[in-house]
Amino acid sequence: MPLETTGRFASVAGLMSGTSVDGLDLVLVSFRGETPRLKESWSVRYPARLRDRLLRCAAGESTAWELGQLHHDLGRWYARQAVRCLANTRVQALGVHGQTVYHHASRGSSATLQIGEASYLAAALGVPVVSNFRAMDLALGGQGAPLATLFHLRAWARRGAHVCVQNLGGIGNVTSLDWRSGSAPRILAFDTGPANMLLDAAMMESSGGVKTYDRDGRCAARGQPIWRLVERWLRADAFLRAHPPKSTGRERYGARAFESMSRDLNRESASLPDRLATLTAFTAATVAENYARHLPGCPDTVVLCGGGARNPVLRIAIQAAIDQRVGHAPVVTSDEWGWPSSTVEGAAFALLARERLLRRPGNLPETTGARRAALCGQVTLP
Repeated sequence: MPLETTGRFASVAGLMSGTSVDGLDLVLVSFRGETPRLKESWSVRYPARLRDRLLRCAAGESTAWELGQLHHDLGRWYARQAVRCLANTRVQALGVHGQTVYHHASRGSSATLQIGEASYLAAALGVPVVSNFRAMDLALGGQGAPLATLFHLRAWARRGAHVCVQNLGGIGNVTSLDWRSGSAPRILAFDTGPANMLLDAAMMESSGGVKTYDRDGRCAARGQPIWRLVERWLRADAFLRAHPPKSTGRERYGARAFESMSRDLNRESASLPDRLATLTAFTAATVAENYARHLPGCPDTVVLCGGGARNPVLRIAIQAAIDQRVGHAPVVTSDEWGWPSSTVEGAAFALLARERLLRRPGNLPETTGARRAALCGQVTLP
């Protein structure tokens, strides 16, 4: 494998495993100056047994021994996939987000944990690997999230326009790039609530774990939302009312939240299509409610990325919810803006790895709440 570790890190890979816990996205990014450009990308689903162990861990059901073993097993699996995918490329460094198994942002007691030992990647590829990106932001009083904001800014800020980038992973997050005036865009970024998480949980419950997601929203498309439940859930959700900076995860929208919603749906004798349609409508409404409450105005364009961007039923629901609760803003996918939806988060961590290796800050304190900008990530040398 031809590898380079010198120069200004013009070719960097990013490895992302999101809160949907469905697998990894590996993205190779080239840099011409400060502009990121997509070179190649790969997606690899987790083996069923590995995914089950990760989900158990994220639900707090693993012992310390199991967590320690999983951290190293996942790192070895990452390394095998990276060697296979990057075999015929020239890569100078790699950023690995790791798999989040815990994230809790609270003043004075914040904690986050992404697992997948980076040493295996550094040893296998022979290049510097940057990992553990969130901890320094937390140490400086921030949320440790969102961190993809810098990539959104570099790739999609448009002078004279207000662009919102809405990521739809397990959890949703938005970056508002308001450049309608001034010499630079005003930036606001925060988590919006659930994205794929509740939908995936419903499919797994109904299929006994055989089906992990509703492909293209086909099942949801056959159902009708139960709007009284959607509105009840919105009224009860304190996270929607919380002001940015804010972040969330499975601790709020994981198994416990889904079980409560499932009981509500059972009382309505909801079919699976109606359950999925209702959860889709709620998910879309959380996006729109956050925009209405916290953004500086209706955006000119909303760019969807992440796995949920490939769900046409969710896309239509988000468009309808924004039209109803915020104002008309065309909803498009990142594919239409040059970056396939599955590549954006991986590319973001390739960029963040490059920033760390060039000794430049990776966080934006105005979006995470940190006291200052900081070098984000720990470097593992081969």
